[in-house]
Parts: sequence; structure tokens; C-alpha cells
Amino acid sequence: MTSMTSRAGNHGETRGSRGVVRTLELLWDMSPRAVRGPRPGQTLDRIVGTAVRIADAHGLDAVSMRRIATELGIGTMSLYRYVAGKDELVDLMLDRCRWTGDCADGPGADWRTVLECLAREGLARCRLHPWLLRADRSRPKPGPGDGDGDGMEKVISRIRPMGLPDPELVSVVVMIDSYVTGAARIQGVTAAGRVPATAALSEDFSGPDFDHFEFGLKRILDGLEAFVERSAAAAGGGAQGA
Repeated sequence: MTSMTSRAGNHGETRGSRGVVRTLELLWDMSPRAVRGPRPGQTLDRIVGTAVRIADAHGLDAVSMRRIATELGIGTMSLYRYVAGKDELVDLMLDRCRWTGDCADGPGADWRTVLECLAREGLARCRLHPWLLRADRSRPKPGPGDGDGDGMEKVISRIRPMGLPDPELVSVVVMIDSYVTGAARIQGVTAAGRVPATAALSEDFSGPDFDHFEFGLKRILDGLEAFVERSAAAAGGGAQGA
């Protein structure tokens, strides 16, 4: 989840359809001739894992083919047998770290519990991988770790008891995703001390006794609950009138 539309630094110009096809082949390992010589196997997995580790520790700008090669102890040019460049690599990193929708798998949870879990999982992922907030999500590609496909399917199926039309159900997921993204960005900026206006606030505005994320999440869910109740009442009234 966390569908960003900003570009991830300057990691390459927009690619054409050929680049997209190549990325899909790597994501799904569909093409036996995608790499000359030995099959990628764990090597591609190590490349992506190393890139994620570097990004987690130092940010997306720190990820480069040269640095990854150095960490793996191989020649930089060897990497290009597996990935065409940083643009393609970021696609693979996104797939590795995407939202899975696993929070929607548990039995018996109502729609509010599912959305709470979804939001908390999203915030945890943003904290674990802060670079996700900068990565390009404007052209998602369905890979085996994709959370924008299978994950969305899981959540939509679990929140259907809200009784809302399909466009509104999707909007609910977008609402939660947007809230998580915004909260993660604000927390990051505040933690970095980049908000001078906060100097005028009381000292406990960011203390451990008040959870800003949970407060906002509960208010959103309270609003959704009231909306669901009104929608159900309106639908019931219409049915009686018919």
C-alpha cells in the first residue's frame, strides 16, 4: 500500500514499455532468457535485499549499482546482467516491501478491526522502510509481492459488510492509505526537527502519553462508522418506502 506518486530522487528517466516488460519478467521470473549465463536464483534476491538494506539505513539516494556491487563483492558491470539500472531496481525493491494485506486474513474480525490493522501495518512499514515515502508508486507493477492487487482484494472482501457501494469501499482504503502516508511524513519531519512552529507548542505535544497516530485513526474510523450507520438507515428507509 502507501501509494506514492512522487519520483524517487533522480533514479532515471521514465522508461518505455520495454522497460516495464523487463521488470515484469524479473518480478515473476517468467523469462528463462532474461539473464545471460546462469539463472539469477538467489543472486537477484541478494541484489534486491542488499538494495533494501542500504535504503533502510541510508535512504534511497544512497542506493547505487556501484555501492551494491561493493557490498556484494562483485564487479559493478555484473549487476547489469540482472537489472538494467536503478529504475528497475527500485521497482523490485517496492515489490519486496509492499503491503501484503495479511492483516485481513484473520477470521472473525469486523471491518473496523481490519482497517485498524491495515493502518498500523502501513505505519510500521513506513517506519521500517522510510524510503517508501519517496519511491515512485505512480506506475505499480503486479509482482508476486504486490499489495496493490492481492492485498487490496483481501481487504475489500473483508470490509464488504460495511454495505457501501464499490467506489466508496475503494475510497475507504484510499482514505486509510492517505492517512498513514501523511502521518508517517509528519512524524518524520517532526522527528527531524524541521518544524520551527512547534517551538510554540507545549512541551508534551509529542510526548509518549499521547499517540497522535492512534488519535487520528480512531477519529477517522468513528466518522466512517457514523457514515455506515447513516447509509444503512437510508437504505432501509428506501426499502420500506418501496
